[in-house]
Amino acid sequence: MPLDRSLPDDVHESAEELRTALKDHGITLPSLGVDLPGFAGVYDVSLVALGNCNAATARRLAEVLRKAAAR
Repeated sequence: MPLDRSLPDDVHESAEELRTALKDHGITLPSLGVDLPGFAGVYDVSLVALGNCNAATARRLAEVLRKAAAR
């Protein structure tokens, strides 16, 4: 997969799209946001930081992904 050379607004929009999609499934990743070193240009690519979550949230996320993959 090629590196994503997203513009700053694209990275913020991507994070918000992911937050909304997760919320539609009852999932919240409290630390979801833009990775600041990537956003500041330390890396060659802008990154979305998924952050931390508890075990129950990780299980719910895995469940949703498995259901989507089975379609």
